[in-house]
Amino acid sequence: MKNILVTGGCGFIGSNFIRYIIDHGYFVCNLDKLTYAGNLDNLKGIENRKDYKFIKGDIRDAKIVEEIIKDHDIDIIINFAAESHVDRSILGPEIFTKTNVLGTQVLLDVSKAYWLKKTENYEGKRYIQISTDEVYGSLGKTGKFKETTPLSPNSPYSASKASADLLVQAYHHTFGYPAIISRCSNNYGPYQFPEKLIPLMIINALSNKKLPVYGDGLNVRDWLYVEDHCSAVETIMKKGKIGEIYNIGGNNEWKNIDIIKLILKYMGKNESLISYVTDRLGHDRRYAMDAGKIKRELGWRPKFRLEKALKGTIDWYLQNKAWWREIK
Repeated sequence: MKNILVTGGCGFIGSNFIRYIIDHGYFVCNLDKLTYAGNLDNLKGIENRKDYKFIKGDIRDAKIVEEIIKDHDIDIIINFAAESHVDRSILGPEIFTKTNVLGTQVLLDVSKAYWLKKTENYEGKRYIQISTDEVYGSLGKTGKFKETTPLSPNSPYSASKASADLLVQAYHHTFGYPAIISRCSNNYGPYQFPEKLIPLMIINALSNKKLPVYGDGLNVRDWLYVEDHCSAVETIMKKGKIGEIYNIGGNNEWKNIDIIKLILKYMGKNESLISYVTDRLGHDRRYAMDAGKIKRELGWRPKFRLEKALKGTIDWYLQNKAWWREIK
């Protein structure tokens, strides 16, 4: 049995990944600081399992990280832990640098030291850095991001993620550290914090509140259902080549305004709820991922189309009002 350390496992994607992976024959240790976006309720039902352990802590705390890696003989680290909301990074960039960059450095340093004591060539060890399409910057009307696209981040958030990616690459190049980077497009699904676009629109529509749309609403994103992201990370964990980068995309490009109108349609709400607001500073116009590499080399494919998975996501928020009402 492999022992996995999942950082940020009480957040949206991290908790979905733990739920996805927990029955696949691994011991999972979840390290989460429980900031505003971390929620123990995301993992209700598995907290007492013998193959799962939660530890509250900060990835910047080298002592806690070292204790976890030693005590649980960690083989694989998957770093979901990150400050990830662009608007918050505009208001206060410092915590994004501290968590996303310095936290990554601590994980790399501590695991490198421990793993090298056990084996000179990191045999059986892996570190996966969960990154984002936002590190590539903004696209025009055509083309897609490839793994070779130069990094050109445009927000403090994406700059911090790009910095962490470069640090991970440097550790692999300099020390032979067994790192892989994955970069995914916009996720949606259950347990997503209500400040994000899709849950915000669902909850506001349910309450007949205005749905705020940045600018003209024509910004384009490639949407990836969270379970597809989880399956891609497991595929990379099992089959990915050390030192490589893998883009993960849903092949679901939608304008923000069209996503919002679709939510309103599914919920039987009137489009008069839409309210255009001042655009976000430095708002990237379009993201789109070329996921050809992970498909060709590792055999991964997304299973969910947005039209169907969005209905399921709406249903989840309708059926779990207590979860998001407690947060709000």
